[in-house]
Formats: sequence, C-alpha cells, structure tokens
Amino acid sequence: MGFNSQDASEATDPSGVRPPSEHDARAVAEGPGGPSGLSGRRRTLATWSTLALAVLVLALVVYCVHDALAAPGKQGATAKLARWGRCHHLVVVADLIDGRARTASAADYCSVTGPAVLRAHHSKTLSRPRPAVPVVPVHPPVVPLVSPAMPGEGVFSPLVRVKGQPVIQRALMRPDGYDATFPVGVVWMKHGALRFQLHPGAAEPGGSWPVPATVPPGQRTGLVATYNGGFKLSNGDSHGGFYLDGSTGVPLVDGAASEVFHRDGSLTIGVWGHGVGMAPDVVGVRQCLVPLVSGGQVTEAVHDGGADVWGLTDGGNSFVARSGVGIDRNGDILYAGGRLMSVETLATVLQRAGAVTAMMLDINLSWPSFISYDGSRTPADPVPYNLVNFVRAPTRYYDQSSRDFVAVYARG
Repeated sequence: MGFNSQDASEATDPSGVRPPSEHDARAVAEGPGGPSGLSGRRRTLATWSTLALAVLVLALVVYCVHDALAAPGKQGATAKLARWGRCHHLVVVADLIDGRARTASAADYCSVTGPAVLRAHHSKTLSRPRPAVPVVPVHPPVVPLVSPAMPGEGVFSPLVRVKGQPVIQRALMRPDGYDATFPVGVVWMKHGALRFQLHPGAAEPGGSWPVPATVPPGQRTGLVATYNGGFKLSNGDSHGGFYLDGSTGVPLVDGAASEVFHRDGSLTIGVWGHGVGMAPDVVGVRQCLVPLVSGGQVTEAVHDGGADVWGLTDGGNSFVARSGVGIDRNGDILYAGGRLMSVETLATVLQRAGAVTAMMLDINLSWPSFISYDGSRTPADPVPYNLVNFVRAPTRYYDQSSRDFVAVYARG
C-alpha cells in the first residue's frame, strides 16, 4: 500500500475515540435548516462559482487575444488570431477564423523568419536559427615529389581549427628520395576565415612603424599562424619594395611579385602593376623577386634563373632552406617551406598544391618559418608550433624579429 493509505474503517482519533458516524456527520452538516437550507446555500455557491469562472475565462481570452494581436508582424488581426490559434493547438477554431484549412503542422506554422515573442503561456523568444558554420573540406592531396609515395605523403590534415573547421591544413612530403628527415611542409589557409597582417622587422626594412616587430602580449588572441617575409630590403636583395600604413619603407617596383594586404584583412598575391596595384584599401605591400608560378604554371625564370634572380645560397648549394607563398583560384593562400629545397622544388610544390600565382619568400637556414598556434587552453597566449624542423624556435615572433613577417588571425 502507498504512503498514508490506511483504510478509513480502521482510523481512530489519537485519543482512542471513534470518529463520528456517517449519520452523525450528516446531521451536523444539515444543521437547524435541514436539507432544504443546505440546498439553497449550495445553489448560491454554485452561482458565484460559475460567475467567477466566467470572469476568469473572459480575462484569459482578453489577455491571449491582446497578446496575439500585439505579436510582431504586418499581418492583419484575422491572420494573427488564426496564427495564435494554431500555435496553441486550436486548429479548428483557427480554420474558422481565417476561413481555410491547413494541413501543415502547428510547429511548421509557428516557425518564424524573424524574431518574435509568444508571451501567452510560454514566454519564449523564437528567433531565426543560427546559420551553421560553413563546412571546410579537406584540401585535395598534393602529388608527391618522389614516386612511389610513402603512406600519407602529400595528404592534407587539419593544422588549426576555428569554430570546429580546419581552416589551416598541412601536408608533408619528401624533397627527394634521400631526405625523409627534412620534410617539405605545405600549408593551405582558408582565406575567408582568416585575417592577414604585415609586420615590419626591427632591421628589415628599417625605420619606425606603428606596427611592432613582434606579436606582443595583448595582441595574441585569435592568432593562428605566422610566417616569414622575403629577402632583405635594405640592400636591395629583394628586388622589390615595402609599404605599410601609408608609408613607403622601400619604393615599390613594377613587375615584382607582391603580397598585397587589404584593410579588411584579406591578402592577394600577384605581379605589381599587372593585376595588382595601389588602391585606397591597400594597407601593406611586401615584394620579393619575380613570380615562381604565374597563370598556374611554373615560370621560365625558375628553370633559367641563376643567383642574380633567386639569390645567393648557403655554401652555394641548390638545396637549402626555402619558403614561398601563393594563391589559388579560390583566393585561398598556400605556403611551402622546408630545410632542403631547390627553386624548382619550391615552385613545383606550390603549383601542384593549386597556386595560380606564387612567389619566393626568404631562403637559407635561419629565415624560413611557418608557425601555427594553439589557443585552446590559453587564448590570450597561444602555444606556438613549427610546421617542420626549422632551426629557429617557434617562439621567434613572440620576441623582436629582425626581419618582417606575416601574422594570421582567425576572423571573429
């Protein structure tokens, strides 16, 4: 038996006295007026109860009707009342109001395309569903430089996720059949999800700039990547110029391969004066040499150019540390870098990764770098990681950098 379910026939008063009988209780209830007096009082009570209920129902109807009519939207009173009826499962009444049958469910009918408040009964705010984060697919593999390929060689995998999407992806491959310990790293960056910012170096290009030669504390939230700039500017090695925030550090050169930074954080890559140039929204330009890839093809200069085109290397070797950046037909950004690469290797990798235009950045052991950042635990001070086994520590841009570089941030 349930809690407090003792049979009434067994109940006794705590003092041990038997409760009054049914006859006794009826006699007390009828009182001196007898049955007829009780009947009159009952009728009076029923009348007042009915009136009170009617007033309550009327008040509720007025409240609900007022609430329905006050709902946002340009529909007339009839449409709003019909809508309110369906939203509260009064479909028959609603159909009588607006004079038509509806087969859609109440849930479908009550859905809205803009913010609306249904205060009656629920006091809930209904709003347009938040759009899903655009899905970023995995980039197609890059055809490896060495055949046969090793398992996973040239296959992209997530490097940095923003809102769950792999907006920066990485692939690794061997530069040749002998140097598996010095992999080439290829990076694909989803342009629309990122902001690109040019930073000057303390020595290159030299001068005073409003942008620091580091990524200082307080400017690291949202940082997802950094990568190196190009050849030295101060001695003319870059064969190009440098422009930032309205000031020209080194004059820009027509025909030079150029990274062009825009006010909205976007980045384009092209040949200065031949598709890209100065415009009101341009906030930065970094030029370096001539293109490695143009029109989706490796340029003739890659095969024919010597040190006067591509610069002096450590020890005069062809295979040294190199880096480059490019842009694909969708406007997404590509980076390639490694410890042992020739000019042809760098150009081929960028072209195979999808670059329609690509340019050399810096070369030789100390300068190439690509660093990704993990802010999952410390958003204001994300942890840096080198793309491949570059010789410089991944914290290099947390310190003053002697040469210019690019910082990449997630868009809010």
